[in-house]
Amino acid sequence: MTDGLPPHVRLANEIAIQFAHLDFTDGATRVAKHMHDFWDPRMLRALFTYKDTTGQDLDPLAAAAVDHLRHPTDPQPPPRESRPQT
Repeated sequence: MTDGLPPHVRLANEIAIQFAHLDFTDGATRVAKHMHDFWDPRMLRALFTYKDTTGQDLDPLAAAAVDHLRHPTDPQPPPRESRPQT
């Protein structure tokens, strides 16, 4: 799944894996906090653009983190059928 992905997408997916054991909303919040605290703004903009244009290979938790960064008070989990199986 990570072959050929842009670096910011690959990294977002790898971070999401680290928080996949948590409740979805808590995991998305923590991924978003990590991105906010440690990512360069250019990486965030590239990730936002990727999610807006295709987003097909973005982990659902990473996608929710992007939404949380845009709207910090409203992180919504995706429908259950689109969540990864753990």
